[in-house]
Amino acid sequence: MSIFEQRESNLRGYCRIYPTVFTTAYNARQTDENGREYIDFFAGAGVLNFGHNNKKMTQAVIEYIQNNGVLHSLDMSTSAKRLFMEKFVEVVLSPRNMSHKMQFVGPTGTNAVEAAMKLARRVTQRQTIVAFHHAFHGMTLGSLAATANSYFRGAAGVPLNHVIHQPFGCESPCLGCQLGCGKAQLDRLRAQYHDSSSGLEKPAAFMVEVVQAEGGVNVADKEWLLALQQLAKELGALLIIDDIQAGMGRTGTFFSFDEYGIDPDIVCLAKGLGGLGTPLAMNLVKPEWDDHWSPGEHTGTFRGQNLSFVAGTEALRYFEDPGFLQDVQRKGARMIKHLTQLANDPKIQVRGKGMMIGIDLADGEQAKQVVAHCFNLGLLLGACGTGGRVIKLIPPLTIEDSDLDTGMAIVIEAIEKTKEGAK
Repeated sequence: MSIFEQRESNLRGYCRIYPTVFTTAYNARQTDENGREYIDFFAGAGVLNFGHNNKKMTQAVIEYIQNNGVLHSLDMSTSAKRLFMEKFVEVVLSPRNMSHKMQFVGPTGTNAVEAAMKLARRVTQRQTIVAFHHAFHGMTLGSLAATANSYFRGAAGVPLNHVIHQPFGCESPCLGCQLGCGKAQLDRLRAQYHDSSSGLEKPAAFMVEVVQAEGGVNVADKEWLLALQQLAKELGALLIIDDIQAGMGRTGTFFSFDEYGIDPDIVCLAKGLGGLGTPLAMNLVKPEWDDHWSPGEHTGTFRGQNLSFVAGTEALRYFEDPGFLQDVQRKGARMIKHLTQLANDPKIQVRGKGMMIGIDLADGEQAKQVVAHCFNLGLLLGACGTGGRVIKLIPPLTIEDSDLDTGMAIVIEAIEKTKEGAK
């Protein structure tokens, strides 16, 4: 038995899906200790938007370390943090007229969600958060309460209170989505909130992913999202957008909601924010809500990961060139074009936005076989959604066209070869 089997916790998951030992990686390829290369359509579960060992970022990080740059700093001010913040304001916030403050939280997305929920409750003096069917917001108890997946929720060991789930308003009817979940459903919910005898108390916040990544790559309908924003305003609740996996250019725009015309009170970011794969999580908070925090009231040891600030600043430079996001959109369209080969199978549904594409096979066992078959053919990807029925494609945004095309061909081959076994 290997050291992993002998000593690593039974919780280990991804190593069971990819049973090899990786040693090196660059851009959209990983290499194992036997010298075999794999095209990466998983990208660290959405962390590596700019590829493995991005040269611009590694060079910046090496120079920072060689110059004895501060590595750990709690929330003290550092030159690395200043450069990151200045670049974020210049590239992201100012062009969108966003006055939001930057709150650096713990290192992962669940820390950002926990802080957002805590602040919404502080601002409104209410307890309940409204989340949505198929949502995934994290694994710590507060964010887990907002996560819908029963497998994850079952490990909590305590009741997951103060969150209710409502139907998610999909862009189009999709396998696994709740039927009748559009504006009409929000109108019914509005009526319940305005009925003093409904027993439904007004919420502190509505928390939503514009693209539900782990939930099955379900894309929110624009009109539904605008109606949700309006309902939040009517009720005096905050609108929290969880853009942890769908942000940082993944959907072909910097934020997944850029084309929706909404104005979130809080935006949760993590994953690709740190650029290189080192951890960084941040909430963007409207100033009037940020004023409700007192100094040190929400804290954490790793709020100032300076290597992530250094690499994240380099990541933000990509968005100075409009051609970068245009290329993301082009590659997303290229992926969809490959998948038209599956159009003759009515059971299969393709959906997504930018370079986050889901292939709903309506069969979790077949999806599991597809993932295993792709691994054997040299491609890394994962399944998501109810019962793991959706194949999720999230390659690095910087992937070469040749690797993108090769990977897409492997996906299609795997789906075709597993059809018989799934019947």
